[in-house]
Amino acid sequence: MTQRIAGVGAAPGLAIGQAVRWRKEQPRMESRKVENPEQEVARLEEEVFQAKEQLTRLRETTRERMGDEEAEIFDAHLAFLDDPAYIGEMKNRILDRKQNAESICQEVTEEMSQMMASLPDEYMQARADDIRDVGTRLLLLLSGQKPFDPSLIQPGSVVIAEELAPSDTAQFPPGIAAMVTARGSKTAHAAIMARTLGIPAVLGLGKDLSQIQEGETLIVDGEEGYITLHPDPDTLKQTQEQIDQEQQLREAALQKADQEAVTADGEQIQVFANIGSPADVDGALKNGAEGIGLFRTEFLYLENDHWPTEEEQYQAYRQVLEAFGDRPVVIRTLDIGGDKDLPYADLPEEENPFLGHRAIRYCLSQPEIFKTQLRALLRAGVHGNLWIMFPMVENLSEIRQAKTLLEESRNELETEGVQTARKLKTGIMIEVPAAAVIADLLAKEVDFMSIGTNDLTQYTLAADRGNERVASLYDAAHPAVLRLVRQTCDAARQEGIVVGMCGELAGDPRMSEILIGLGLNELSMSAGTIPEVKERIRQVQTEEARELADKVLVQPTPEEVRSLAERA
Repeated sequence: MTQRIAGVGAAPGLAIGQAVRWRKEQPRMESRKVENPEQEVARLEEEVFQAKEQLTRLRETTRERMGDEEAEIFDAHLAFLDDPAYIGEMKNRILDRKQNAESICQEVTEEMSQMMASLPDEYMQARADDIRDVGTRLLLLLSGQKPFDPSLIQPGSVVIAEELAPSDTAQFPPGIAAMVTARGSKTAHAAIMARTLGIPAVLGLGKDLSQIQEGETLIVDGEEGYITLHPDPDTLKQTQEQIDQEQQLREAALQKADQEAVTADGEQIQVFANIGSPADVDGALKNGAEGIGLFRTEFLYLENDHWPTEEEQYQAYRQVLEAFGDRPVVIRTLDIGGDKDLPYADLPEEENPFLGHRAIRYCLSQPEIFKTQLRALLRAGVHGNLWIMFPMVENLSEIRQAKTLLEESRNELETEGVQTARKLKTGIMIEVPAAAVIADLLAKEVDFMSIGTNDLTQYTLAADRGNERVASLYDAAHPAVLRLVRQTCDAARQEGIVVGMCGELAGDPRMSEILIGLGLNELSMSAGTIPEVKERIRQVQTEEARELADKVLVQPTPEEVRSLAERA
């Protein structure tokens, strides 16, 4: 009997295939004392070397198969293996406690993964998966176990697993139809890589994963976020026809990716890319990005064992600005803080870092750290069209303080004889409900506003986006969230400033017409979704979009909102 199981749609697309379980080895670990801790440290160092060799080969094969952007993930993995806060800490504990490397490795890995999972930025929370992946690799080497051989998986298979790491996804043989897991989020690196490979993914099935029997035929819908067990012949036939049709549409959209996104009645919508480091630039350009709508700068801080210098930051920002020339590059200032998120920073623990001392709040309390970034941005802005964006703004005072520090930084640089950008724009992220409510007041102080629907949704709905137990409540299409989007757009229009969206919702082609109808004139998203969003925009009539937006705002549930979007 045909049965549907709901999860979280993490990579769009439809697929049909036979279920194959990913047999990931769990390292055997026992805790014991060692008589010669120096020898144990040497053993750890040897396996760290072997892990680096494996990751270097994996990085190269990933680059050849998927490109530099995805291969960059393994640079972070390699960096962990050189990190004194990670490997160095293991060595210190082995020497101090005379304990075996396996138990210390597991202990330090778990501590660091928990630390990263508590970071306020969803993109950075996914780094917890990365360090667990590195730790598992190292533990397997220390224990002498061999990992599962993915080449045994046949083409057309749907890979099912409790959880998949980036290194797992990178080793998928050609022809994998889809992936399904019990745990995971759409911002995890494994999900990002699945989207790059064009593999539909449904994550977060929880205990329902156990209902899937190996070898049975599944339908996976990564767009809607569900799988179908025991599909009947008619369902299989209809699904295959839909798969063929969608493939034709994707190919047509990619061919037109470099063209502008102009609605059917002539209104231009700017379509930008979200990036996490300079390594993402090539993918953005290849997919037709007209600018960068969100450049997350946290990578500079999390991949260092020290506060990144002004020069280090300047070089990274300059690289992206030069790549896009006159096109806008929105660089978000540091969005970090609250919990013990940086090993080199003395930050107090907080019970709820999502509502704590983070983002602009932290930066304003640490003006010297903030001004180092602002100085680097002002210098880099000479090389392109720089827009500086302050995250998690909640009141007018925060904007004014940030702009004052920006001007102080400019004056200092000019006194030193250093050239600075004169025509940059300053703006804010609307991700706190309070900011959306008083957007009419905030809009008077800035050149642009960008709506971060990921945080705005979780704050508005009181649903932690990383908590699988409330995943069904977390939906950016909720009318309450969309009403805050409309309110923000109205405020921006009243002041004549640009209003964009850089949250996950912006990259959903099904929602493009509604977002245009609400008043957005810029959408920023993962690079891979740009061609389809552009193609959808070209079909939109703006007056019809406004009428549709009015309708969705009075719907009682997100399900009814999405139903209207599908019928439009």
